[in-house]
Amino acid sequence: MNQLSDRLKALSESETLAMARASRELKAQGIDIVSLSLGEPDFNTPDFIKAAAKKAIDENFSHYPPVSGYLELREAISRKFLRDNGLRYKPNQIVVSTGAKQSIANVIMSLVNPGEEVILPAPYWVSYAEMIKLAGGIPVPVYAGIHQDFKVKAEQIAPFLNSKTKLLIFSSPCNPTGSVMSKQELEELAALLRRFPDVIIISDEIYELIQFEGSHVSIASLEGMYERTVTVNGLSKGFAMTGWRLGYIGAPAWLAEACDKFQGQITSGTSTITQRAAISALDADPSCLADMTRAFKTRRDLMYRLLCEIPDVRVNLPQGAFYFFPDVSTYLGKTGNGKVLNDTMELCHYLLYNFHVATVSGLAFGCPHSIRLSYATSDDQIIEAIKRLKQGLLSLTA
Repeated sequence: MNQLSDRLKALSESETLAMARASRELKAQGIDIVSLSLGEPDFNTPDFIKAAAKKAIDENFSHYPPVSGYLELREAISRKFLRDNGLRYKPNQIVVSTGAKQSIANVIMSLVNPGEEVILPAPYWVSYAEMIKLAGGIPVPVYAGIHQDFKVKAEQIAPFLNSKTKLLIFSSPCNPTGSVMSKQELEELAALLRRFPDVIIISDEIYELIQFEGSHVSIASLEGMYERTVTVNGLSKGFAMTGWRLGYIGAPAWLAEACDKFQGQITSGTSTITQRAAISALDADPSCLADMTRAFKTRRDLMYRLLCEIPDVRVNLPQGAFYFFPDVSTYLGKTGNGKVLNDTMELCHYLLYNFHVATVSGLAFGCPHSIRLSYATSDDQIIEAIKRLKQGLLSLTA
């Protein structure tokens, strides 16, 4: 008997996690899979952070923490925001959650009413649209192609802003494209949003520490944006702490209080051990992570060179995160193993099951013409993966 709620039935599975699961299943069968599907650093958590966690265990930080996080951690986050972003968030404006994904869900569920619209510059991260739909909201994608580095311009967004618009959500550096919004581009967006003072912004900055050119700019630091922006960040990407599960927001106090209320009924506070380790991570000089960022840049350059060697694949050079989002539309509609591959979902499955390279369809990110490739893996794996990708694409026939 199927008694699942309509809410769950309408929810799409995360395509990145689905591809990771399919890859694991094939590996369990003894098949050699090279995966470019998951957005997870292949580095280990720095030793000084692990030491702080061990110390917390020895000091018996094993009891329920405050829902929003330990005060000492929220004070450390305040110091980080001021030091790195020029933002003054008091501890009561900060909520610590079990990953930035929960942070974003808290905000959406606290704000969006059924029928309200949320602007999503596309390509966008897979979970934004599904969270909006869970809240009863309406995702409104605004698309930017590879010819503009996948960065939506303010004038493209303007026609979609109206009395029903509740939120605008974007990430910079961006998952899935690696694109980074410059200060000038953010200023243009801010100038537009100042004409719509009721629209709240969620700025997802989880990849802040993985940026290869220039300085990171938070939109909340621009004129008139602080009072209406939720700045989202966390430890998973920049500190190689995906399994530790800690994200956080800086927000207007009234909204932070709402997120605390919502989280209190869902998970309460995140892991006490992770929180104590996070204090050490956030108080550290970000330059201690420079080697990891340099390694990602080297891998980016390697993958770019290899992708440029594949005929009819359009690729740009991302400035942050650890993804490429090549346009493979030339290969859609072609045939592989006797089957016409009509979209990138079918193409990605063809590549996985026939050439044993795992990628993610751009359909999951609001872009039907591209696939996402993660270079958070070794040089050897990148070389082998792109070799298989090239073989797979060139095997298709008209």
